[in-house]
Amino acid sequence: MAEELIRVEHLKKYFKVPAGINHAVDDVSFTINKGETLGVVGESGCGKSTLGRTLIHLLEPTDGKMYLNGQDYTNIKGHELKKMREKVQIIFQDPYSSLNPRLSIDSTVMEPLKRSGRFGSKAEMKEKAEELMEMVGIDERLREAYPHELDGGRRQRVCIARALALNPEFIVCDEPVSALDVSIQASVLNLLMDLQDKMGMAYMFVTHDMSVVRHISDHICVMYLGQLVEKSATDELFEAPLHPYTKALLSAIPTVDIHKPMQRIQLKGVITSPIDPKPGCRFAARCPYATEACQQPQQLVEVSKDHFVSCCRVKEINAL
Repeated sequence: MAEELIRVEHLKKYFKVPAGINHAVDDVSFTINKGETLGVVGESGCGKSTLGRTLIHLLEPTDGKMYLNGQDYTNIKGHELKKMREKVQIIFQDPYSSLNPRLSIDSTVMEPLKRSGRFGSKAEMKEKAEELMEMVGIDERLREAYPHELDGGRRQRVCIARALALNPEFIVCDEPVSALDVSIQASVLNLLMDLQDKMGMAYMFVTHDMSVVRHISDHICVMYLGQLVEKSATDELFEAPLHPYTKALLSAIPTVDIHKPMQRIQLKGVITSPIDPKPGCRFAARCPYATEACQQPQQLVEVSKDHFVSCCRVKEINAL
């Protein structure tokens, strides 16, 4: 039986802006098991990256609870926070801006090793850094180079090595291949999957690319304006999407099958503002099935085994 690693309960992250309160992440709950990958998808601005950064305390939560191995780490600070960050790491979207341009590649990988205080000598740290760089495929001739001397794929491998330095249990992958050439994306994805098999880490994989999330994820959460609208096992989501927004996302995936032409669902209407939103379904303004009932608060409910949907009309819609 799968063992739970991360549990999130009713997590909220709000930002004060001149126009009011931006509900970037609003009442989100899910779990991630050890060694598994949770994909998080949705349009730009839906709160995916904010959710990931809140999970690792780059942003402090407004409300809710977060648990790592059953231990509440929602409000930890100081030494406890430092120890927690050895267990959870992040790989950012843009590898160039997330690397220090003044540090060589080997120095970048050694930095978390120095700060951890685990190593007694520089030789031990050097040996560990060499092992990490070998693991992610950084050529020996490049290890004393600087970030500007590498291409995007190699820079992202450096970021992966740095994230792995202290043997974390959980890594937030914040669109780690979206800034890379298509020809490089597959090699980085395969590297992440190989490392997961070898080291047993859990990932939260944030992406816009539905094909990528299908390839790498065990379970998927679909976000819309700060809230989860659907979550299920990956195969279940792609074979039987239930929420109208999920159906629209999947209909946009390109296909080369000339015998099965694409039938895109075009969403119309105005996107609801995440600033002080009214109660009710935030997708209702763009949903072709919306009724008066959709103006009431929606709950994420289990429609079938391990398949949760936030839509009061889900059974009616899928019976059509």
